[in-house]
This record gives sequence, C-alpha cells and structure tokens, in this order.
Amino acid sequence: MITDAYDPCSEPIITPASFHGERKKLYDVAIGTFSGEIHSAVLDMYPHEQIGELRAVNWVRPVYTIEADGARFVFYLSEIGSCMASEDVIEINHTTGAGHFVLFGSAGALAPDVTSGKYVIPTSAYRDEGMSYHYAPPADYIRIKNADLVADVFGKASVPFVRGRVWTTDALYMETKDKVKRRKAEGCIAVEMELAGVQAVCDHYGIELYHFLMTGDVVDQPDYTPEGLSEANHEMNNFFNALKIAHSIDPHKSE
Repeated sequence: MITDAYDPCSEPIITPASFHGERKKLYDVAIGTFSGEIHSAVLDMYPHEQIGELRAVNWVRPVYTIEADGARFVFYLSEIGSCMASEDVIEINHTTGAGHFVLFGSAGALAPDVTSGKYVIPTSAYRDEGMSYHYAPPADYIRIKNADLVADVFGKASVPFVRGRVWTTDALYMETKDKVKRRKAEGCIAVEMELAGVQAVCDHYGIELYHFLMTGDVVDQPDYTPEGLSEANHEMNNFFNALKIAHSIDPHKSE
C-alpha cells in the first residue's frame, strides 16, 4: 500500500549525485513558475544567465539565474504534477545549492466566495498524490510551515490574501463531486496539483518552501468551465509577488 512507502532508514539506491556529481553551493534562493508565458516574460525583463539544465528522455529545460533589484536568484520553469515538480526541487537544490524555493501557481476554487480577488496562502495540503508518502510518514495532511512568512510579506505589501487548507491531487479528471464535498467539509478552499509532494520533499531534505496560489476556475459549480484558469496561470503579478518573498528571505537564518 502507498501508506507503507515511507522508508527513512534504508539507504537510497539512486541519488542526485548519480546523475549530477557532487552537490554544489552557488546560490541561496530559487524561484519556480509553472507558466511558460511568465517564464518567457521574466527572461525578457531581467538580465539572466543559463547555469544548468533539467533533463529527461523527452525534454531539456534550462535553469537560469536572474538579477532583480540588486539580488540574484535561480529561476526555472517547473514541471507540472507533484512527482516531477518535487524532483525539480531536488535536482536544483543539488546542482545550485539553493535551499529556499519560492513556488507559485494556479488552483481551482472550492470556496470562491472566500478566495475571489485574493491569493491563497496554503496552511496545509491534503495528500491525494503519491510523492509525499515516500518522503513523510502517512497522514491525511501535511503542514505548510512557511505560510506565516508568506502572509507577513503579503500583509506588509498590502497584497490581498486568505489562508487555508488546500487539496493536492494529480488526478485532474477524478476531482469528483463527492471528493469536493469531503474536502470542503474539512476546510479546503482550493485544489492544486503539486504542493503536498513538494513540501514533503523539502522537509526531507531540509529545504525551505514558500508557496502561494491564485484561484482561477471554480471546481465546485454545477456545470464546470475553465473560465478564469488562463488568467490565474499567467498573471505577471504572481511573479512580482514571488519576487517580494524572495527578497525577504534571509538565507542564513535557517542555517
């Protein structure tokens, strides 16, 4: 069973060093986006330099540094889905040394009356995916431990937000009506595809994660339409708010 997958005592057979050699310590903070449009726009706006690549058998994605407001950050286009987004974090941490990751993306609204016009800062994520069970003991939810810091940054910058539970699932086409009812009854206000796995991986490797979401489509509606999803995915203010978080991070505070 998936709940038996956590094995913290046995040594892994494959490690990041198997593919990337010795771990490097070059940078402190990484910013990841799931939007190809935001990724391209950022590279057009800021001085950047390619420092590496994320590789698989069917794609190559460059990893950059960008210089923004006097600071330099690792910047990359994240894969979608809990497993691949988590493995991106592992590999970038290994190849660049970045120990602080700012990630942002879109989510489906489960409580649009609560989330409309506001960012969602997740406080915990329901683990309806597979990755987290390999990196954390079995439980229904995983705590998103840097939610307070993100809320503090947004509060000081007068960025509207709401805190709450979210639901992480890789099964986009099995977000059923009964599941939506159960998650809403537990207090979930949005549904997305990466967070539970990424947080579990970050906890396992001692990486700090800072995460926020913009809701677009409304999942809990009689006749679903994806209206609002494109804007939530590609809104450039998402990146500018991620940059606020990146500038607020003291990379030596957690060392």
